[in-house]
Formats: sequence, C-alpha cells, structure tokens
Amino acid sequence: MKSINNKTALTFLLLLFSSGIAIAQEIIKESTIDTIKKTTSSQKQKIDGIIAKVGDYLILDSDIDKSYLEITSQGGSIKDVTRCQILGKIMEDKLYAHQAVQDSVKVTDSEVKSMMEERLNYMVEQIGSMDKVVKYYKKSSEEEFRTYFFDVLKEQKLTSEMQKKIIDGVEITPEEVRDFFKKIPTADLPVFGAEMEVAQIIVTPKVSEAEKQKVIDKLNEFKKEVQEGGSSFATKAVLYSQDPGSRATGGYYKMNKKTQFVKEFKDVAFSLAEGEISAPFETDFGYHIIYVEKIKGQDVELRHILLIPAVTPEDLQEAKDKITLIRKRIVDKEITFAQAARTMSDEKETKANGGALINPKTQDTRFELTKMDPALYSQVSNLKDNEISLPLLDDDQAGKKKYKLITVTNRIEAHTADYAKDYIKIKDLALKEKQIKAIGKWFDDKIKDTYIKVNGEYRDCTFTNNWLKK
Repeated sequence: MKSINNKTALTFLLLLFSSGIAIAQEIIKESTIDTIKKTTSSQKQKIDGIIAKVGDYLILDSDIDKSYLEITSQGGSIKDVTRCQILGKIMEDKLYAHQAVQDSVKVTDSEVKSMMEERLNYMVEQIGSMDKVVKYYKKSSEEEFRTYFFDVLKEQKLTSEMQKKIIDGVEITPEEVRDFFKKIPTADLPVFGAEMEVAQIIVTPKVSEAEKQKVIDKLNEFKKEVQEGGSSFATKAVLYSQDPGSRATGGYYKMNKKTQFVKEFKDVAFSLAEGEISAPFETDFGYHIIYVEKIKGQDVELRHILLIPAVTPEDLQEAKDKITLIRKRIVDKEITFAQAARTMSDEKETKANGGALINPKTQDTRFELTKMDPALYSQVSNLKDNEISLPLLDDDQAGKKKYKLITVTNRIEAHTADYAKDYIKIKDLALKEKQIKAIGKWFDDKIKDTYIKVNGEYRDCTFTNNWLKK
C-alpha cells in the first residue's frame, strides 16, 4: 500500500528473513582489531573481512554469505536480495541487541538454554544426529557448537525482546483507524481474498481400559528394568518412545516452570527428586514416565517415554457410528450443528463456540482460501453452504485418530476493502503502519546516539536506515 512509509517498510519485511533462523554472526571483541592491525599485508587480505561495526558488535563479510545460506536452507529465494540489504538487516539486529544491553533488557541464561535445547531437539530430529548438526555448522565439537549456538540464540532473544519493547506500547484508536482508511486512495484500497468460516464436530474413539492397562504395564516394566540396572532410560526412549520431538535424543528435555508443557507433565516433573522415575501418568498425548537426571536451580533436565494406547477397529467403528448418528440428527433438523457441537463434540477448544474454528494466524474465524491449510481446504472446498460433510477420519497433532464432521457456515467473496465489513483487518493494517513508523523513529534516534561504522565498498550501499549518518 502506497500509504505505508516506504523508508521503513523494507525494514519490516526483512524481519521475515530471520524468523526462526539462526543467522551465524559472532561478537568480536575490540582486542581483535589490534590483532588484525599487527598482521602482515597478506594475512590482512584474508582476515580483514570486517565490513561494519554497530555499538560493540563487529560484522564480517562472511556473515552475509552465512545469511544467504540460511535463507536458502529454509527454502527462501535470494534472487532479488542484495548484499546491501542483507548487511542492513544484520546491522538492524546488532542495533537491537546493542540497545537491549544498554536498556538492561533481561534475557537469562536459563531462558536461552531452554530455547537451545528445544531447537537442538528439532534439529537432531530433522538432520538425524547431533554429530550431523555439528558438521553442518562446521564446528569441531559439540561443546564448541553449543557455545557458539548459545551466543547466537542469546543475541536473537535480545533482538526480539527489544523489538517487542518498541511496539508493545503502540496502540491505535478507532479515530486513527478511520483516518488511516480515508487517506488510502480509492485505486490503492487493498483487495481481500475470498474467505470462509468453518465449524466442526469431533468424536474421539474411546480407548479400551485393556489397551490403557497394556501401556501402563509396559511403562512399569521399563521403569523396573532401568532401576535394576538392566537398561538405560535413554536407550528405552530411543527404542520405544512415541514422542517424535525427543525420541532421537533419548527422551531428553530441559525445562523450567515457564516452559510450555502441559500441566500434568509439569506437575509430575517438578514433584520428582533427582534420579527418581515417576509412575506412569496420563496426558492428552498418552501415557508417560519421567526420569529426572539433574536439577539445577529452577531448571530440570529430564528424559521421558511416551506410549500411546492403541485404538482398536472396534473403538473406531463405535466412534464412527456415534458421529454418523449426530450427522443424521442435524440433517433431520432435530438439532443445529452449533447445538450438536456444544453438547456432543469431544474438542474442548471449539465446542463452546458451536464448533467454530479459529484461524491460528489471525485469531479470528475467517480463513482466506489461498492461505488455508491444504488439508482443511480439501475437506471443505466442495461443500455448499451449510452442507455437512460425511464422517471424516482424521489424525490430530498427537497422532491420535478421530472422526469429524465439518461444515461451511459463511462465505465471503473476494472484495475491495470495506470499512464497515473489514474493520478488524483495516485496524490491523493501521496498527502495523503505526508500529512501522515507531520502529523507523526508533532507528533514527538510536543511530544518532550509537557508534556505527561501515567499511569499504559497502559505503556505496543505499540503506533503508541512515547507517552512514549522511
């Protein structure tokens, strides 16, 4: 949109490059500069890759190459991304991190370590082993990689906390939203794509007590074998755990009371002493046992094994029969879809709202067709308004089978923005513009007060921000 400040828009868009990406830039102390000055001219040509400095942070030419590699490794395109743009983005991150330190923004080591373990678990799951992760990042040992990765994540955390601090205080009034909308030329009004609102009813097969007991007995067997020294807990987890997030690392997690785990899991984890193994217990994911390896202050290092009770064909048929009967009652107009969802759906997240699905990206009930999850789109694309699907067998995030009925409750055709109909979307656009302006002003102010230097050919770059202080 032309009404959005072009000077800061690129800055905002380039934030996408570092979302979830560990861009590998290292902090180099001032003493390093003295070392470089003392090197021979031939060595200087190789080492003298320092292209910029922002506050206490130095940036190397190789950091740009690493950023390109990270973007492509995540499936992004670098076709139209220049080295100048990448450098500008790196300098922004450095300024955020530098100012966060100046403002005493708190980022604890325990927070960073917790982030690191979660990222490492995911990376190991994707790549196959810690050795392969270390090799991918071209480090000589796991210890060297962990030290390096800790520094990278801490800087990322400082950056994100500083960004959050800048925009958290930005609010927008209805009058500002109205003014924002009025200033948009008619020809430039955004066009919102076709959307729909969807509702569903879930029936989860009831697992038999016999299957539950099989899993509990198996977990008790594992516990006994470990306690008697016949096997290690980590080995059991690798061989038998059904948790894809931790199986490859022997069920390992590091957590504190702020870590996002389900309540039942956290309650058991923090009730155990070091070296203790829990009794089997149930969560929405299945049955677990936990072994606490170490307790360090507020942090608990643990391993766990997850087993999911099997759903028998009889259990599935019973669930299908139930949901088929629910569908018949709705079709026969004995009950509305919303009433059936409130009284008979097994999905607690949607039943209170009559089965209405919430878009996780926008937090409202509308799903834009071009951005809809492909699996959901395939289930609703051929449904007419208020038509109810046949019972669909589906898997939830935990891998559990369930039956669902799904219906389209509303369709919104593609249209040019309308203030009354699209107020929430327009408000979001107006707020985003105000946040972008706040970020732009913050950069203008902080660049003036911070030592910044750009070297060599990069002084010819046209930056989004005034890094050259012209």
